[in-house]
Amino acid sequence: MAAELTAHQLIAQHRPTLDLALETIRTRAYWSPHPEHPKAYGENGSLDAAAGKTAFDALAGTRLDLGQPGTDGWVGGEVSPYGIELGVEYPHADLDVLLPAMKAGQKAWRDAGAELRAMVCLEILKRIADRTMEFAQAVMHTSGQAFMMAFQAGGPHAQDRGMEAVAYAYVEQSRTPEAAEWTKPQGKRDPLALTKRFTPVPRGIALVIGCNTFPTWNGYPGLFASLATGNAVLVKPHPRAVLPLALTVQVAREVLTEAGFDANLVALAAERPGEGIAKTLATRPEIRIIDYTGSTAFGDWLEANARQAQVYTEKAGVNTVLVESTDDYKGMLANLAFSLSLYSGQMCTTPQNLLIPRDGIRTDQGDKSYDEVTADLARAVDGLLGDDARANALLGAIVNPDVKARLEAAAGLGEVALASREVTNPEFPDAVVRTPVIVKLDGAKPEDEAAYTSECFGPVSFAVAVDSADHAVELLRRSVREQGAMTVGAYTTDPEVEEAVQEACLDEAAQLSLNLTGGVYVNQTAAFSDFHGSGGNPAANAALCDGAFVANRFRVVEVRRPA
Repeated sequence: MAAELTAHQLIAQHRPTLDLALETIRTRAYWSPHPEHPKAYGENGSLDAAAGKTAFDALAGTRLDLGQPGTDGWVGGEVSPYGIELGVEYPHADLDVLLPAMKAGQKAWRDAGAELRAMVCLEILKRIADRTMEFAQAVMHTSGQAFMMAFQAGGPHAQDRGMEAVAYAYVEQSRTPEAAEWTKPQGKRDPLALTKRFTPVPRGIALVIGCNTFPTWNGYPGLFASLATGNAVLVKPHPRAVLPLALTVQVAREVLTEAGFDANLVALAAERPGEGIAKTLATRPEIRIIDYTGSTAFGDWLEANARQAQVYTEKAGVNTVLVESTDDYKGMLANLAFSLSLYSGQMCTTPQNLLIPRDGIRTDQGDKSYDEVTADLARAVDGLLGDDARANALLGAIVNPDVKARLEAAAGLGEVALASREVTNPEFPDAVVRTPVIVKLDGAKPEDEAAYTSECFGPVSFAVAVDSADHAVELLRRSVREQGAMTVGAYTTDPEVEEAVQEACLDEAAQLSLNLTGGVYVNQTAAFSDFHGSGGNPAANAALCDGAFVANRFRVVEVRRPA
C-alpha cells in the first residue's frame, strides 16, 4: 500500500514541535504542547469530554483486533477499580510467530533515519492527543485515578514524557554526522583519504512491561525512546490495565502503516489470567531492551536474569520529607496534605516518611511540638478531604486489594495520628475509596524501624520522631542508600540544615524539593524540565528522561571506504 503520510508532510507538520522540545530540554523552562485543561479539547479534530466518554463506552464488550500476526486467541477480564467490567478482548499472541514478524520491518525503519523516525513518533503522539478524553476514561477505569488526574497524568503529561523521550533520542542519534570525509596527511606521499558513513542501528526488539497505576505515563518514555531509536516495540501491559496501552498500540500501528512502514514495529502482548508471560518474554533472545515499572522483587529479577537485554527499571523506594522549620506553617501543612492524599498515595513519588524532631520545629506561628505538627497535619488532611465530593476527586479509588490490606494493617504499627475513613462515591458505589492514615513512630526505637524503612505503597505515611536535624539527615541518607527514593522533600529555614540535606541528596543521587508551600508538590514532576528518578539509587536505574535513558538503545555502526 502506498504511504498516505509522506516524509515531507510529516517533517513540515512536526519539525517545529521537535525543535521546541529540543530547545526546552536545553533550557529546562516550562513548555507543553498538550493542554492540561479539559476545556481546551473538542476543536481541531480532538474529542471533547463528552465525545471521549462516548468513545470509551463504545469499547465495552468489543474485541480490539489489531491485525497482528500470530493471534491464537483472545483475552480480557479487566474490571475497573470503580466496579465496572470493561469487557474488552485483546489478541493473544503466539510469540514464535509475532516476534519474527516484528523483526521483519526493522531494516526499513532503521534506514528511515533519526529525523523521520522522530516525525512518525510525533504523529503517533498527535493522534493520541486528539483522543485524550477517551484515553482519560481508559486510564481512570484501569488505574483507579480520579477523572481529572487520569486526564492530566494519563493524557497531556504522559504525552509530554513521550515527546521528551523522542527529543532526547533525536539529540543522541544526531551527535554523530551521517557521513564524513577523512583525510590524513602523509608528508611527501599522497594523503590517506576515506569516506565514512555512520548509521545508528537498533538493538532489536524492545519490551515495555506496563504498570497498573500509570500505564501511559510510565509506559510512554520507554516505548517512544525505543521506537525513535529504530527498535521495534512489544508492549506487555499489566493485566489490570491493558486498555490504555492497547489503544496506544492501535494508534501506533495505524500511523506506521500510513507512513509506509511495517505496522508490526509496534505490537501488543496481552496475557491469559495467571499466564505470567513477562518472565518468558524478558529472557527471549529477540528481546534486547526492557522497560519496567513495578515491584522491587521483579525489577531485581529482570536485572539479574535478562542478561541479553539492556534493562531500565523503576522500582520501589521510600520517599522522605524532613521537617525541621518553616516560615509558612500553614502553606507547608496544606502542601503536605495534598501530597499525601493525591491518588490515595498510589504514586511512586508520594512521601512516606515525615522526619520530625521530637523537640519540635520553629515556624512563623511559633514553636510547634512533634505532637502538634502531626496533629495539625492530620487536621489539614481532614480539612482537605472533609467534603466527600472533593475527596473523591482527589483520592480516586484503591487500585487493588493489596493496597487496601496494607492500609488496614498500618494502623497496628503505632499510634494513629490520623485514622483512615471510608468515602462513598455516589457515581460508582462499588469503588473502594479510603482517606490516608498517618502513624506516629519513633526513629530511635529499633522495633519501629522495620515499618518506616520498607515501602508501604498506598495512602500510608509515618510521622517519625527523630532526635535532631542531624539524626534526620542521617536517617534520610541511609534510607536513600539502602531502599532508594524517587523523591525527597525538606522544610527548613536553617542554611546549615539545607546544606546538609542537599549534600545527602547529591551524595546518594536523590531528587530534592525544598520548602514547597504553594501549587507545586513533591510528588509531581514536569516533563522537559524535571528529572523523574535519578538512576543513581536503588529506586530506579534510569531517569526520565535524560541522555542515558536513550543512548544505549542504539549503536553507531561505521562503514568506511577509500575516497
